[in-house]
Amino acid sequence: MISARNGNASDDANVPENTNKLYLAAWRWHFYAGIFVIPFFAILAITGMSMTWIAHVDGRDGEHIAVMPQETALPVSEQAAAAVAAVPSGTLKQYVAPRARDLAAIFRVDTTEAVTMVAVDPYSGTVLNEYPRRSGWYDFLDNVHGDLLLGVTGDRMLEIAASLGMVLIATGLYMWWPRGGGFRSVLLPRLAGGGRNMWKSLHGVLGFWLSIFLVFFLITGLSWAGIWGEKIMQAWNQFPAEKWDNVPLSNDTHASMNHGPKEVPWALEQTPMPASGSDAGTKAMEAGARISIDSVDALARKVGFEGRYQLNLPSGETGVWTMSRDSMSTDSTNPLSDRTVHVDRYTGNILADVRFADYSLAGKAMAVGTALHMGTLGLWSVLANSLICLSVLFLCVSSLVMWWKRRPSGSLRLAAPPLPRDMPLWQGAALVGLAVSLAFPMAGITLLVVMTLDHLIISRIPALKRALS
Repeated sequence: MISARNGNASDDANVPENTNKLYLAAWRWHFYAGIFVIPFFAILAITGMSMTWIAHVDGRDGEHIAVMPQETALPVSEQAAAAVAAVPSGTLKQYVAPRARDLAAIFRVDTTEAVTMVAVDPYSGTVLNEYPRRSGWYDFLDNVHGDLLLGVTGDRMLEIAASLGMVLIATGLYMWWPRGGGFRSVLLPRLAGGGRNMWKSLHGVLGFWLSIFLVFFLITGLSWAGIWGEKIMQAWNQFPAEKWDNVPLSNDTHASMNHGPKEVPWALEQTPMPASGSDAGTKAMEAGARISIDSVDALARKVGFEGRYQLNLPSGETGVWTMSRDSMSTDSTNPLSDRTVHVDRYTGNILADVRFADYSLAGKAMAVGTALHMGTLGLWSVLANSLICLSVLFLCVSSLVMWWKRRPSGSLRLAAPPLPRDMPLWQGAALVGLAVSLAFPMAGITLLVVMTLDHLIISRIPALKRALS
C-alpha cells in the first residue's frame, strides 16, 4: 500500500481521539516511505511482468525454437559437435535438453571473448540459431529487476525499497483497519462521489486485499538480496554438505555455476561442490564404460530426468558432471521436482543426488516461493503474477493522484502529514518499528538515517522544513 487515508480529524471522524495522533504518525511514515518506494515498486512490477511473459512465450534462453520431430534424435555428442563447429575456438560448457520433441536443443559454447548459446535441430544436427548468452530482453529486464544495472549499489537500493515496503504494509493496514464500523468499506470500494475519496477507497481496498501477496513477493525477493538474503537467511538454511558422507568436496560452492543472473537453487548456492577423482559415490555405470556426454545423458534419463534438464560439463581436473532440473530455471513447472545430481568425471559414480525432499524447510519454502514469484508454474501463474503487478502499478499511480488532489493549491510541496506531539501509545509504535528494523536491517538503517537527518538538519533549516512538510 503506497499511500492511504488523509488522517485529518475532520476526514476521519471514526478515529478514536486517543489514537488519532498515532494514526497521524503512521500516516507520516507511510507517506515518506512511499516517496522512496514508488519508483522502485513500479520498476519491479513492470520488469517482473514482462519477464514472466517472455519466459512463457519465448523461453528464458530463447529455447522455444520449433523443429520437425523425427523418429530418432542424433546422439547428443553429434549435436554438440555441430554447436561447437559453429563457434570457432569454442569449448562446450553446457547442454540444455529440449522440453518437448518438437523443440531445439541448446548448447552453451565458450571462447576467451564470449559465451554463445547455439540452438541445434536434434534430428538433423542443423544449427538453427546462435546468440550471445544472457543478451536478450529477458536478461536485460532481469538485470534491471535484480540490481537496476548498478551492481551492488542497485541491489542495496532495491533491498531498502523492499524492506520499507514492509513498513508501508504495516502502516497501511493500521490506517485502513475499521474503527467503530464494519469491514464493508475495508473490503469493498466506495465509488460514489468520485474525487479524492473515490481514489482513497480504491487504493485502500486494493492495498488491503493485495497486502498478503505483496508480503510474499517482498519476502521471496529479499531472500535473493545481498544482506537479508545471503548474509542472514540463506547462510543459515543451505543444504548441509555433511549429508554427503565420504564424498570429497571442492573449494568451490554451487554458486560458482551462476553466470550473471541466479541459476542455482537458493538452498544449494552456498553448499560446497563435490569433487571428482576418487572411488567415492554410488556406482551408476558399467565397469570400464566410457564417460562421455552421451553416456552421462543416458544416465540422466535412466535416473529419472525427463524432458528438459541441464547438463553442465566438468570444469577443471576435479570438476563434475552436473545434471539439474528446477522450476526457477524454467526446466519444469513443478518445484517439487527440483533435483541436482553430480557425477564423477572419471568413474561415472553418482557423488550427490539432491532432491526437493532434502532441502531445509526454508529451502523448500524458497523453491516453491521462487517459482510462484517468477510465474514459472504455467499460464495460470503468469496471469496471476500479471494481475498482481498491475495492481501494484495502480497503487503507485493512485498514491500520486491522491497526493496531487490533497496538496496545497498551486503548490508542489510534499505536504506531508504533520508530526504529532505528545503522542499516546508511542511505546507500542516504537516496539513495532524496532521489530521491523531487527527483522529487516536495511529498513532499520534507513529509518535511523532519516530520523537523524530530520533531527539534525531538516528541522533546523526552515526552507527545507517547509519544502518537505
